[in-house]
Amino acid sequence: MPTKTTTPAPPADAVAKDAHWAATREKLRNRTRPTVALTICDDLDLRVALETAKHTLRRLKAAADDRPDDKTGPAGIAAAEKDVAEAQEAYDAASIVLRFQALPRLEFEALKKAHPATEEQAEDGHDLNIETLGPELIAAASVDGMTVDDAREYLDTWSEAEASALFNAAWNVQEAARMDLGKG
Repeated sequence: MPTKTTTPAPPADAVAKDAHWAATREKLRNRTRPTVALTICDDLDLRVALETAKHTLRRLKAAADDRPDDKTGPAGIAAAEKDVAEAQEAYDAASIVLRFQALPRLEFEALKKAHPATEEQAEDGHDLNIETLGPELIAAASVDGMTVDDAREYLDTWSEAEASALFNAAWNVQEAARMDLGKG
């Protein structure tokens, strides 16, 4: 785990140019790391009902946009919105949500270094050993307290697509960016 370093004082000229630098610095220090959720719902009927309700709502809104003088549009949209809310509530009640948060960069880099590719994997062009990294990364990024053993079990026993989604949730949050580069 990286050691804590002392934070240098801001450059005097930056403070002189921007009277709000201290507030900006405080906001930067208080940022939270990106978090993603992986939602698992094994009830296909609930998933289909939710998608159908959403599709119906989109269709009714598009029709209302095409026919602004139609007085029945708002009532149909209201009913469809209620259907979406009810379908979403049922879906949420049946779902399992796993949450993952980006690790501090140095911690993530250390974790990757601890799992180099095997000789065979390196010959195939890989830099990392995903088989050993996967459970460690998933557990480290889990906000819900998933253990390495839990992660290993899920990766080994879930379908290929589901195991991949689990790993990708933990991996992709490490690469999440929440900033825009403006013109200045």
